[in-house]
Amino acid sequence: MDRTSIINKIGIQYYTANIEGGEYSYVQEAGSKATLEKAVGHPVNHFKLDIRFEMNDVVVLVETKQNFVKSDEQQLADYLEEERALHKGKKVICILANTNNNKIKVWKSFVDDSHVLNDETVLDTMEHYAKIFNISKQNDREKVLKNTYDLNELLHKMDIDERLRSQFVGTTLLYLKSMVEKKGATKIDDKLTEDLNAVWSMMDEKSIRAAIESTLTNHLDGSENKTKKVELLQKNVLNDQKVRKLTTANWIKILDTILTDIYKYIDADSSEGQDILNLFFIAFNKYTGKADKNQAFTPDHITDFMCRLTEVDRTKVVLDATCGSGSFLVQAMVKELADCRRGKTEEEAKQLQETVKKQHIFGIEIEEKAYGLATTNMLIHGDGNSNIKFKSCFDCEDFIRQANPDIILMNPPYNAKPIGIPSEYKKNWAASAKDGKEDPTKGMVFIHFLSDVIKRMNEEREQNHQPIKTVKLAVLLPVSAAIGTSNIITEEKNAMLENNTLEAVFTLPAEIFYPGAAVSACCMLFTLGQPHIKPDGTSRTTFFGYCKEDGFKKKKNLGRIEQFDSNGDSKWKAIEQEWLDLFETKKAVDGKSSVAIVDGNAEWLCEAYMKTDYTKLTEADFQQTLNNYLAYMMKEGKIHES
Repeated sequence: MDRTSIINKIGIQYYTANIEGGEYSYVQEAGSKATLEKAVGHPVNHFKLDIRFEMNDVVVLVETKQNFVKSDEQQLADYLEEERALHKGKKVICILANTNNNKIKVWKSFVDDSHVLNDETVLDTMEHYAKIFNISKQNDREKVLKNTYDLNELLHKMDIDERLRSQFVGTTLLYLKSMVEKKGATKIDDKLTEDLNAVWSMMDEKSIRAAIESTLTNHLDGSENKTKKVELLQKNVLNDQKVRKLTTANWIKILDTILTDIYKYIDADSSEGQDILNLFFIAFNKYTGKADKNQAFTPDHITDFMCRLTEVDRTKVVLDATCGSGSFLVQAMVKELADCRRGKTEEEAKQLQETVKKQHIFGIEIEEKAYGLATTNMLIHGDGNSNIKFKSCFDCEDFIRQANPDIILMNPPYNAKPIGIPSEYKKNWAASAKDGKEDPTKGMVFIHFLSDVIKRMNEEREQNHQPIKTVKLAVLLPVSAAIGTSNIITEEKNAMLENNTLEAVFTLPAEIFYPGAAVSACCMLFTLGQPHIKPDGTSRTTFFGYCKEDGFKKKKNLGRIEQFDSNGDSKWKAIEQEWLDLFETKKAVDGKSSVAIVDGNAEWLCEAYMKTDYTKLTEADFQQTLNNYLAYMMKEGKIHES
């Protein structure tokens, strides 16, 4: 990018004219080199900066190179030191820019590795760089997690039912965000808290509830099924007897806690902040001593893994046909919104982000409370017009066709009642299964249905001389669906391979849903619309990953918590990358992965094909195996204690 283009892009009206050989001279600004060196406190080698911009108290320094290298950063740091010496109190953005291409590197306040702005990959306007300093909230994942537990304890003391706490805090947070925006506050401090408390102290509890409802109603303007969504908020939250018993003092305590202990530590305009926001919202599903043990809320790091596995980006339409509280949808939206910034200016990114929110995220949910949670979850993340249907996915083929998804992410119910499953999928079931209490396919019927929808869509495309569309589907299913030998499950597996490819199966940690459902699960990856058997009659291969360790540990009252190594790096991030790398290379590693050709009659788990890594076996492993065998023999009555 040439000098003229850089000046025009950032803003010629902010360009600082201090010319010495076509550059900005700090010597000329100081009056002499001696004066400059006295100001910085040492001799200077570099004092001619290529381009400088200034708007009020914000300065942007740009140094151009044909192709900048690491050593050029020190030169830019020298200019920053001189800038601070001559213009005290200025907020500074520093940029290295190539003239051979559009590559840039940007720093905020200091030129060092900890102050690099990695999301800044294209040159932007002066107004954009000034906004970087307006961010008043700093992301702090640890504080949010700790304070979320404390908030849950507060709600427990105030007798707020644990089943509605997620939606309660979600809608309350929406109201707080609205109040902060109305105040025009740039930071959350004691003054803002005092101002808001003064407003709330003048309101009775009924007025506060009405204000929260009004905020949600405004956010839902233009949303499909707005009336139903507001009705659910009233029914499941605001009209709850225990919520109605909250006094004004109770409300102020709750609002203050969420504002100063949670919202203060989340910058929702950043991708990391969006992740933390999602983590905060779904955390209440963990804090239940009496949770429904059949509920399998998808952990945040697993939704992240499945989004990366299916390569979610800003160009993809994502569907979750059994979306629950919306974790997959939020994770996908967060990733797409972040990707909108890649290679784009702030204004260009905003336009792409609006498209993502309105046209790329689709969900279906039949359970009333979960539907309300999903709606609130999407609202918190800035999507007031979420395309979420309140129906059974089996009744939403037209909606799925309209969505025309590129990616499907799912964690279907494993014990759905057979009465809700279409008869065409039960025709070969025994009468006892048809009238049973649980879905004998262990959730596979849901992906079978989606496969059929994509098949019918492709048949129509062929008739219209359009190319076949393939769809990536990543689904969490119980291990019993992968290894089941019942006729029903075998039938489902073979049906899936008829029109689709089984790309991969990952065996997940045993307690992945703790403290909810105790079921062991696996993640299956399909390519819908591409038969498992190639046109030449040979079978495609499937990757199997043994992913029993994810770097998380159980912790009382907090569920499974991410662990970090001695350097403070996330163990999960390294493990996740290894899973993805092994899959990408289709590499078989003893004790970790395998590659095999399978059909619907085979086991779909790594354990059936993987070679054991005997180098990692210890004496303790041997003793544990003997103990387990002895316990089994005693249980079966084949040996007795003497």
